[in-house]
Amino acid sequence: MSERVYNFSAGPACLPESVIKQAQKDLWNHMDSGIGILEHSHRNKYFDKVTEQTEASCREVGNIPDDMAIFWMQGGATSQCYMVPANFLPSDRTADYFQTGKWANDSINEVHHYGTVHICGSSKDKNYSYIPKGDQVQYSDNPVYVQFTSNNTIMGTEFKDEPATPGDAFLVADMSSNIYSRPMDFSKFGLVYAGAQKNLGPSGTTLLIAKKSIIENPVRELPKMMQFDLMAKKEGRYNTPNTFGVYLMGQVFDWIKAQGGLTAMAEYNREKAALIYDFIDSQDFFTPHAAKEDRSDMNITFKCPNEELDALFIQQAEAKGLTTLAGHRSIGGMRASIYNAFPREGCVALVEFMKAFAHEHAGATA
Repeated sequence: MSERVYNFSAGPACLPESVIKQAQKDLWNHMDSGIGILEHSHRNKYFDKVTEQTEASCREVGNIPDDMAIFWMQGGATSQCYMVPANFLPSDRTADYFQTGKWANDSINEVHHYGTVHICGSSKDKNYSYIPKGDQVQYSDNPVYVQFTSNNTIMGTEFKDEPATPGDAFLVADMSSNIYSRPMDFSKFGLVYAGAQKNLGPSGTTLLIAKKSIIENPVRELPKMMQFDLMAKKEGRYNTPNTFGVYLMGQVFDWIKAQGGLTAMAEYNREKAALIYDFIDSQDFFTPHAAKEDRSDMNITFKCPNEELDALFIQQAEAKGLTTLAGHRSIGGMRASIYNAFPREGCVALVEFMKAFAHEHAGATA
């Protein structure tokens, strides 16, 4: 990684180096058109090809069934917090939500504008350090849908399987921070959305994968820019999309294919995470935040014995090219985000630094 540091950022996150290098070329001259990708109209034949290829690669990589639409919107995953209930939840009905951290709460806090929210499972009692399951989950009588955040970036927890749904309820997932990190059965979902800036591409683009039958009739009259069905039918081009974001997502999908697809990606991600978790479990200087059975393969959260050492760890790591390791302000400590494109070598380097730091400060107490 010449001239580049190890970027542990939670997002926008590191991209595959081969994708960045291809983008450098296409910024100047895309498809031998004499025009760079940033300058192409979203209506011309060149961007028609980008749209077609991005959707096709997305469908192939994720094994997305034909009855599901693939499209993209602007506004990040945060806009989906209100667009989901706006499209799906009648004013006299209830939707069930898992409360597992900040991003789940952001969605929960928007539901009251449209209908009733029921918290079907929460880990708030232990600062969102685990995933509710079993008898910790209680659904409402007749929810329209059940929503969960598949990976909790801040807390470092991850659903290992999608939750069940009661009755006729369909499943909605915010997969912003672990989409396409492993195989998933998308046929089980009514709607999946994901901000691109962690595993799929740059910030500013949100990928949506939805059952066509579920999005075709919103439950209320909505502005056109909030209508899932319209956006899907217009291939994400009802208005001018983030053209560079769509292009770069396509490049990342092709990169995942070249790595061996999602099965190979999952093995690689588990191996990277295990390097760090195995060290954390072997010692008593660093303390993990997430419950062991619910740990994320994408975001690894841990702390030193006290806040002063946390700050020193982050400072010294930065000097060694191990950057953006500070934990979110709501939890503190450190967070190592190791999405698909993050290299194994960076995990090895982090563990070596953790070993040296722990040895040097072994006598510290909380």
